[in-house]
Amino acid sequence: MRYSDLFPKTRRNAPKEAESLNHRILVRGGFIDQLMSGSWTLLPLGFKVVQKVVDIIREEMNATGAQEVLMPLLHPKEIWNQTGRWETARDVMYQFKDSRDREYALSFTHEEVVMDLVRKHLRSYKDLPIKIYHFSTKFRNEPRARSGILRGREFLMKDLYSVHSNEEDMYKYYWEVKDAYLRSFGRIGFKDVKVVEAAGGVFTDKHTHEFQVLSEGGEDVVYYCDRCDWAQNKEIFQDKAGDSCPSCKKGKAVEARSIEVGNIFPLGVWYAEKMGVYFIDEDGRQKLPWFASYGIGPSRILGTLVEVYGTEKGMLWPDSVSPFTVHLININTDALFVYEQLQKVGIDVLYDDRDVSAGEKFADSDLIGIPIRLVVSKETGEKIEWKRRDTEEIEILGIEDVIERLKNK
Repeated sequence: MRYSDLFPKTRRNAPKEAESLNHRILVRGGFIDQLMSGSWTLLPLGFKVVQKVVDIIREEMNATGAQEVLMPLLHPKEIWNQTGRWETARDVMYQFKDSRDREYALSFTHEEVVMDLVRKHLRSYKDLPIKIYHFSTKFRNEPRARSGILRGREFLMKDLYSVHSNEEDMYKYYWEVKDAYLRSFGRIGFKDVKVVEAAGGVFTDKHTHEFQVLSEGGEDVVYYCDRCDWAQNKEIFQDKAGDSCPSCKKGKAVEARSIEVGNIFPLGVWYAEKMGVYFIDEDGRQKLPWFASYGIGPSRILGTLVEVYGTEKGMLWPDSVSPFTVHLININTDALFVYEQLQKVGIDVLYDDRDVSAGEKFADSDLIGIPIRLVVSKETGEKIEWKRRDTEEIEILGIEDVIERLKNK
């Protein structure tokens, strides 16, 4: 991609209302654009990052045996009435009437829709377990949308739902998904994700688990052990920072700010009971299936990555989700040959071909945050300056060596 063709270009200044780092960097870098409070357009650069996040999550979900579907976002009131959540979740739902005075909601989650789907197709224990997921927009009536793309009124969510013949099988898959989530976050580039016990909110009265990335820019407060993997959300933590770990008794509870990037919910048989969902077991008896749900926010991950890896100067994307593999810059010479050679072998390259100063090109490179920068100038001659932006080291390489390195990444 030639940068001269990319829409839009970088901005010199962040919006005045931008309080969070991800808001400032993602808008300045041309990754996102705000339509209104809590509503964001993923621009081409931001969309490429999110799609790479989605691809990683999809691979890990498929590896658990889950199957991808796509469910409606417009839900009739009747289906939410079956669980009573039309009223109990009213504060977070967008509810409205159409021209025929029928009542609907925009999806903030899909438990009821999945239970309705299962009710139509589940007959026997032989049909279980069922594991389905989708990537779709969610709508939540946040009282104060803030923190850039971290807290929106509409956002992209991957939600997975599993249905089982018994509690043991539900928890077996529940912990399998926990491991798949940790693998996903590791591949995306998060080095330290805490699995945090938390309350269930409007989803369940059971304790659930959140996946929290430690960050000073986060809105959540968590407590974790400095020696074992115990962690709890502030909502359920009964002690104070510095107290002995309630699990291992050896470590101490550490308080930290964090950003929630995923959650998993053991929902039990409550939804099936409310909606009349049954199956026939091996002995011919009618039973309620066990249910669980699991969520990851790919668009929230976009913002979280900036909070973890960004500075006021710009972003530095992990290799696995960078919008391009390399950022190619020419200074007072032409780099078209290098650009074409990289493209020919399938290297995803952003080529800054504009007629602007070297300083402007380097500043935009720092802001956009592609991890490998290549520079062609009169000083390099037929060679290319190679720099990984997470180091200070600069190397001068031939085109063949550049290609070989990139192909072996």
